[in-house]
Amino acid sequence: MDQPLPQLDRLFDYLVPADMDVRPGCRVRVRFGRRKVAGFVIALKPSTDFTGKLLWISELVSPEPVVTEEVAVLARAVADRYAGTMSDVLRLAVPERRVKVESEARGEVLDVAAPSPDHWKRYNAGEAFLRALREQKSPRAVWNAVPGEDWPARFAEAAAATASAGRGAVLVVPDQTDLDRLDAALEAVLGPDRHVVLSAQAGPTKRYRAFLKAARGDVRIVAGTRAAAFAPVADLGLTAIWDDGDGSHIDRHAPYPHAREVLLTRANLAKAACLVGGNARTPQAQLLVETDWAKSIVAPRGEIRSAAPRIVPVGDESDLERDPSGGTARLPTIAWEAARAALAKQRPVLVQVPRRGYIPAVSCQRCRTRAACLNCSGPLRLLGPRRDPVCGWCGTVARDFRCAECGSNRVRAIVIGAERTVEELAQAFPDTTVVESTGANRLDAAPPGAAVVVATPGVEPLAAEGYGAVLLLDTWALLTRAELTASEEALRRWMNAVALARHDGTAVVVADGGLAVVQALMRWDPAWFAVRELEDRAELGFPPVMRFAALTGPNGEPEKLATDLPIHAEAIGPIPVDEHTERLLLRVRRRDGAALAAVLAKATAERAGAKSEPVRVQIDPREIA
Repeated sequence: MDQPLPQLDRLFDYLVPADMDVRPGCRVRVRFGRRKVAGFVIALKPSTDFTGKLLWISELVSPEPVVTEEVAVLARAVADRYAGTMSDVLRLAVPERRVKVESEARGEVLDVAAPSPDHWKRYNAGEAFLRALREQKSPRAVWNAVPGEDWPARFAEAAAATASAGRGAVLVVPDQTDLDRLDAALEAVLGPDRHVVLSAQAGPTKRYRAFLKAARGDVRIVAGTRAAAFAPVADLGLTAIWDDGDGSHIDRHAPYPHAREVLLTRANLAKAACLVGGNARTPQAQLLVETDWAKSIVAPRGEIRSAAPRIVPVGDESDLERDPSGGTARLPTIAWEAARAALAKQRPVLVQVPRRGYIPAVSCQRCRTRAACLNCSGPLRLLGPRRDPVCGWCGTVARDFRCAECGSNRVRAIVIGAERTVEELAQAFPDTTVVESTGANRLDAAPPGAAVVVATPGVEPLAAEGYGAVLLLDTWALLTRAELTASEEALRRWMNAVALARHDGTAVVVADGGLAVVQALMRWDPAWFAVRELEDRAELGFPPVMRFAALTGPNGEPEKLATDLPIHAEAIGPIPVDEHTERLLLRVRRRDGAALAAVLAKATAERAGAKSEPVRVQIDPREIA
């Protein structure tokens, strides 16, 4: 039933009227207490163990089965994994109903030809992975692509190999841009009408139509963003996820599942193959390799060297081009020369900056103290040239700014945003087109010919023949973030940008070449860095080696929930979130993670039944996972 209350997180039995066409997985309405609620029929049984009085199903909303037995089992497992409720998971898994779509005729399942393994031959065990899929086996792999790889095509080939053996595949990517690329690749490799795309951006009608095609078995392959991990694909043979370190894979609604964990769980339950792919590699993916759950698929060093651009570190940011126009653009000499050489060959240049805006953070010019708002203590920023600082939290304009420490009224930039970088590069390259790509204004593709593209991480547009140069600026802003995943996330963002460069191009990273994260980039060896990260996490007791739970609620309530848990859990905190809210972390050994989730779910249900103050429970929250 559509009942988010944790104390009601179980199945309920109802009688089925003889004249009602009820099927497992269909939508119904039933009376619960004093009102009618929506629900799904999970199973039909000839008898019940319930000894009380059974009520009848009130209404058949739709006879269309939308929750398969496999998805129901998966939803229960995901709810248990994240200390959530099954109804919350099904709300994420099943899209909103569209009556008109259900009346549309069913399609015909089209055969899929087995793809050529030629492109997978460049990777160790790549051809064997594809062959195993064709033979209806269930290989599990962590794959790292070489620079410039057409990863959507490789995903499509893996899906085609699975479908050619009569099995289904679910492919999950971070965002709509990646999904558009994968959609085109699937069309090219499989042929028309052999896959569907599940995405909220498609709109409710198109999304439900695609969902029903999968549920009815009209297609064997589903591609989509995170919710597609629950797609009702019959005879599942492959689950795959691209760039599993991207935060977009984490759902923002309870119980906050990560698409990677959903797909790993699903592969286990369905005995299906699994592919975790990306330019970089997360510690979670590396743990799959080290525990022999999955095999590592990487290219030989010679193949990597031939595909990768020249990657050069620049540790001294003060080494600016002596040309006045070069200094204006804050480019080190090597970066300046790489950009100029690429533009001379009529090739675009990509400049990655970590923050959007003009100058997103400023400090006192004299004492370097970070400039703060007098109204709310939020950080001040500049929205444009010759404009007063503005608070990034409350929007207050600091027209008469004075440093609280030294009294100076002048500010300096701490971080240079994309808008200011565009302005500087336009001055440095006056005869060149300079454009900006950010989350709010994303470019689909780089301009042809000589052009400079300034982009924030994750929204770098593709260049038709690759970028002639890729410049990674202000890298310290990524590396010094107060997060456990700072280095891992920096490497992921850098590798995704450098992967867009031509093999004969140049990538310049403005960072100390002695840093392990920079070494991993230069050598294009994300597995080596993931091993180091995993070792550090193990020594410090952090995920994925340990399992964490974050309890957030009114002051004192998280501690009450965690009191007398029937499992040994180390408490960290509580830490104030604001004046009225606190956060408590619980840490257990990885093998005790399921037990921790179970006791937290039970404690949450008991508190809800007693009408205590609600406490939000998150298993392995993003900021520490």
